[in-house]
Amino acid sequence: MTLLDTLRYARTALTAHPLRTLLSMSGIAIGITAVILLTSIGDGIHRFVLAEFTQFGTNILTVTPGKTRTHGTSVGSIGSARLLTVDDALALKSSRYVQYTNAGVMGNAEIRAQGRSRRVTVYGEGPDFSRAFNMRVAVGQFLPADDPRNPRAYAVLGSKVRNELFGNANPLGATLQVGASRFRVIGVMEPKGQVLGFDLDDTVYIPTARALEVFNREGVMEIHIAYRPGAPLDAVVADTHRILLARHGREDFTLTPQQQMLETLGTVLDVLTFAVAALGGISLLVGAVGMVTLMHIAVAERVAEIGLLTALGTTRAQIRTLFLMESTLLASLGGIGGLALGAGIAGLLKTTVSGLPVNIPWDYAIGALVASVLIGLAAGVVPALRAARLNPVEALRAE
Repeated sequence: MTLLDTLRYARTALTAHPLRTLLSMSGIAIGITAVILLTSIGDGIHRFVLAEFTQFGTNILTVTPGKTRTHGTSVGSIGSARLLTVDDALALKSSRYVQYTNAGVMGNAEIRAQGRSRRVTVYGEGPDFSRAFNMRVAVGQFLPADDPRNPRAYAVLGSKVRNELFGNANPLGATLQVGASRFRVIGVMEPKGQVLGFDLDDTVYIPTARALEVFNREGVMEIHIAYRPGAPLDAVVADTHRILLARHGREDFTLTPQQQMLETLGTVLDVLTFAVAALGGISLLVGAVGMVTLMHIAVAERVAEIGLLTALGTTRAQIRTLFLMESTLLASLGGIGGLALGAGIAGLLKTTVSGLPVNIPWDYAIGALVASVLIGLAAGVVPALRAARLNPVEALRAE
């Protein structure tokens, strides 16, 4: 028998029992579909979360106050916190790696304008904030480069705040009251939407020093450093550490590179994608059990046929190949059907369900298809060996 003869024989064997063949193929197809759908949603979430973090740039180093050190098992952890100030941010500009620095503080405050009021998140930022975080101004300008210790009382509105307070009217030049302080509106930011639950359009930006007065704070919450593209991260961290250590006299601050956070987050999301793929693989395993059962039934039903093939000169190796080809063809067809079904449903979800991040990871999809072929081979091994061992005389009597 040639390979083509073997393939035709396997096809005939499958079409002889169409319902049973369809059910067995469905088990594999459902498993493949489950893997594709789960990994598509997992990979979509992966890409969505990373995009949310990276839309503001990746070359960011964050400085926060306080440093926890461990002094041995008997002493334990001792936390030491010292305030970060606007002067610290100005001192960090002396680093040759630094492009922009921004001392930030945030809080919740009631704002009033045009006889309307609402409570929003107020950000105290420096003039380099918009450039450091790739934020764009739609109307007017962002906070000017005033003396950071005594800036003018200017405010920039988020797009939602502008619509809620001013409607279609031009807000530039209007007076905005933030808490007990008054500010002059000089700009409106472009819509940014929600990022990880924070509505960046329902915000007001004022100078950092003014925000410290509004919130009655002495120090900023964090300092962001946007370092030059291509600068070595280790050198940026070392230089920042040197400058702050010289100013504070001790290491009472924490440096957190955004690249490090993204790598950690990426690892967690990779594990999540693998976990959902493993859940889908359980369905594939159930389909494999069905395949094994089908092949054992096929051998039991065709004992006389195997005896006849052996009497006609078919070798045991060819008998094994016949049943292996049959199981592999069955699993491959089921895998291809599952791949098409899973990709179709994933594409449909992507177009019809707004806000649901769906992206097909083709490496997982192809891996699932290859797994289905291997399952077909594995499911056919034992039945094929059993068929090849049958005594041709006894097999012919089985009729």
